Amino acid sequence: MSIRSTSPHSASGSASSRGTESDGRRSAAAARRRAREADIVAATRTLFDERGVSDAQIEDIAKAVGINRAIVYRHFTGKDEIFALTLVGYLDELRERMLTATEGDSAPTDVVRDVVGTFVDYGIEHPAFVDCAQTLMRRSGSDLLDELSESALFRLGRAMNGCLTILTTVFEDGAASGELHVKDANLLANTLYASGLGALQLARVGILVSESAPGVPTVGSVSPDQVRDFLVTSALALTAK
Repeated sequence: MSIRSTSPHSASGSASSRGTESDGRRSAAAARRRAREADIVAATRTLFDERGVSDAQIEDIAKAVGINRAIVYRHFTGKDEIFALTLVGYLDELRERMLTATEGDSAPTDVVRDVVGTFVDYGIEHPAFVDCAQTLMRRSGSDLLDELSESALFRLGRAMNGCLTILTTVFEDGAASGELHVKDANLLANTLYASGLGALQLARVGILVSESAPGVPTVGSVSPDQVRDFLVTSALALTAK
């Protein structure tokens, strides 16, 4: 009787081959998952731009991708996470526009005017960006930490920081040159972002409430251009020496 022996080298090669195949399958599965997630976020963005944030439902998003809602929840922790990752796309676009606005050798006050104006212009052009950002800002920090995955939080934070850093750098450079007066550039950038979102909502509503006589309210109008001028003027006033 003969016994067929398997050399250690052969056994090792076979195990290595199986390991490579397994790694390949995992990589392919991960790639499919990322592609599906990207499809869902893209469909959400399209619905936001077409219908607005409030009218975009999970069922509509799933239908646009050609899947059922249960599969959506396999990829995301919930609606807030889909909103957060959709907001990342808006913020990435906004960052590129803000970065372009800083180009050139303009004076710091001119750069502030251009960057803040760019933020306002983008918000007016993309009202769903404003809605999406405000929806998430209405949640407490602890709620977002509980409801978003670490990956989604990281991507959202990186996208927000990408925009805020541009404004912070403009303030810091202006203060360093002695042409702007800014004590806390990061706080000012974050404050302008938050207040800017509120002002952009005012621009969309287009209504000002005032008093025509003591105790008698009246309604007036406000245009996007007026809101834009106000935000730019406010930013310049907050950085004036």
